[in-house]
Amino acid sequence: MKRWVEWDAQISEKLRIDNSHNWLKKGAAIFAHSGDSWFWLSGLVLVGVLIPSLRRLAILYGGTILILAGLVLAIKFSVRRQRPQGEWGAIYRRTDPHSFPSGHAARATLLAVLGIGLGPPIWGGVLVIWAPLVSLSRVALGLHYLSDVLVGALLGALVGVLSLWWFG
Repeated sequence: MKRWVEWDAQISEKLRIDNSHNWLKKGAAIFAHSGDSWFWLSGLVLVGVLIPSLRRLAILYGGTILILAGLVLAIKFSVRRQRPQGEWGAIYRRTDPHSFPSGHAARATLLAVLGIGLGPPIWGGVLVIWAPLVSLSRVALGLHYLSDVLVGALLGALVGVLSLWWFG
């Protein structure tokens, strides 16, 4: 296990954007924040209120995001893996000091799976491209180790598939 943790930290450090690439860091920050739960839940509330024909779908997406968040938090507070050292993302470091699994990777992958299963093909296609960019941006900014986002993505995919099966 120790070798795995060391390898994970080494690979994650290689994927990290250094300060000499400021434009790349800004782009990664945009992708990282685009997976924020408050952003998606606020948007889904607006969709549900303003577009009655999409209310049921907005409730499904929002409810599934909340269920996933509970699962991610339970795992985070059980495992208690500290985030990689760094200064970017101070708010995440204060409010959520644990990195495993990545809630952003889980949420982005969940949304991609739901988009494929419930949305028009273009929506699913966009989300399938977006989800790994959100996940990798979290590693590139030093907020997560690679294994955090891989397990988060697997968790999001699992909850997404189960949601599609359950709500069919």
